[in-house]
Amino acid sequence: MSNVLAAAKPSIAVDRRIRVMIVDDAIVARRLLARWIAAEPDMMVAACLCTGRQAVDKVEECDPDVVVLDVDMPELDGIAALPLLLRKRRDLVVIMASTLTRRSAEVSLRALALGAADYVPKPEAAPDAATSAAFQRELIDKIRHLGRRGRPIHPEKTAAAISRPVAFMERTPPTVGESFKLRPFAPSIPRALLIGASTGGPQALTSLVGQIGATMERAPVLITQHMPPTFTTVLAEHLTRVCGRSVREAEHEEPVVAGSIYVAPGGRHMRVRRGRDGAPTIMLGDDPPINFCKPSVDPMLSTAADVWGAAGLALILTGMGADGARGAADIAAAGGSVIAQDEASSVVWGMPRAVAQAGLCSAVLPLSQVAARINRLFAGDRP
Repeated sequence: MSNVLAAAKPSIAVDRRIRVMIVDDAIVARRLLARWIAAEPDMMVAACLCTGRQAVDKVEECDPDVVVLDVDMPELDGIAALPLLLRKRRDLVVIMASTLTRRSAEVSLRALALGAADYVPKPEAAPDAATSAAFQRELIDKIRHLGRRGRPIHPEKTAAAISRPVAFMERTPPTVGESFKLRPFAPSIPRALLIGASTGGPQALTSLVGQIGATMERAPVLITQHMPPTFTTVLAEHLTRVCGRSVREAEHEEPVVAGSIYVAPGGRHMRVRRGRDGAPTIMLGDDPPINFCKPSVDPMLSTAADVWGAAGLALILTGMGADGARGAADIAAAGGSVIAQDEASSVVWGMPRAVAQAGLCSAVLPLSQVAARINRLFAGDRP
């Protein structure tokens, strides 16, 4: 009898791998993604489908944790399939896959507003090895981080439910909260707001910029969001519509002035230095990626610490990895202040966690409270 039970164990064991559904009309893309996913020990391919209609029809049967959904497909494209998928499976994590065209960038940002968790920019039809490797790493990292946020893949544990408002995805707080050592806010009034974000950043920025109008009157806002070229252009235009003032990609050697919002262009690092007249100036660089990112948050924050010192206020929003932690350390060392988005309101709590755990923050806040705190600080009110 014991031998029979021992033999049965493998067949009844719970499979804890992340189940991934691939939806793309290009057979080469489906095969490539399937090979990458199948090679990961904590992932499995739940289905490979060629239209959005197939995905909608089979999502309940295939029971995926993550759907990698192509934007452009016949019959039912990604943007049309997305709300139908989320209607059938509210906890589903959908990652949009799109090319680096303006239309795809616009569609991807629209998809985020409709409930997609993130996007991945697909390489050109014939990418070189480096581009393909970078795409593979980004895709696998996002599946792994976002897939573990969805339905529980460890059935013995209870996971929080996920809700999907339009502005951003917010989960309930973890059962056991983390406590962090907080630093006092700088005594001086901030003179620059420096924002770093990655996964979930566009949703968070959309929610934030419409609420910090008073701050933007008093100081410049510099934003580094992990995004490729074209996507940052569209993001700036989108934020312009949201906040009703000009948001644009930064230009090399342009002056940094109060009332302006600068977005680091995709594919270039944004730094700040003092010009010959002593005024802060944007410097764009084409140097290699930092923390696998280009643009990276670290160079923006580190150079801003040199320029504004104790008058620099850094905000680290949702994102994977730890980009921004070194720069935040420089801001804190210069006497400035750092705020991190909290875990419950972050799509992925990587970047904010890194600065919080390092003891660099003066506050760790839900996104819904960030704007009010920023406005108070720039108005001279002390927390």
